[in-house]
Amino acid sequence: MKLSCISIVLALSGMACKTNHTPKPRGYHRISFPDKAYQTFDTIYPYQFEYPEYAIIKRDTSVNSEAYWLNMLLPEFKGQLHLSYKPVRNNLFELMEDGRKLAYKHTIKADAINERMFYNEESKVLGVLYEIKGNAASPMQFYATDSLNHFIRGSLYFNVIPNQDSLAPVISFVRDDIMHLMETIEWKK
Repeated sequence: MKLSCISIVLALSGMACKTNHTPKPRGYHRISFPDKAYQTFDTIYPYQFEYPEYAIIKRDTSVNSEAYWLNMLLPEFKGQLHLSYKPVRNNLFELMEDGRKLAYKHTIKADAINERMFYNEESKVLGVLYEIKGNAASPMQFYATDSLNHFIRGSLYFNVIPNQDSLAPVISFVRDDIMHLMETIEWKK
């Protein structure tokens, strides 16, 4: 009896090992996005705009920060949008060129950099949105100005290793919010 049980177990285990298994491809976590809803940032700053309700606005307190600099924290996505403000004092070309150079510093890791021109005649805001494709540290940057008095520059960063495949849905979601922010900028005198 013992011999027949051992024979059956060995026969079954021998058959079980003959199937070929294919490894499953690596997957990413499902990301659930909040509904699109906006609130207004309107304080003593020389500008105002609408930003998503899921974001948190904090004053930039880093060593090199200047007056009216902000960080828009995106805690659900481990990211933040750095916003820096400069008054225009006959230096518009230099400010715009700095914005372009800072975006193009990511050329080393970028597959492509797309520039989108932006102009809102009603609120006198013009700017450029840089979409940086590939595994660059900052997937999106922009600047906006009235070309006379005000200049804002923004750069998006995530606190994760850049991976365009896993970040693509988040970047696409946040892109809409950054474009909304640009469209709703209003300058204060």
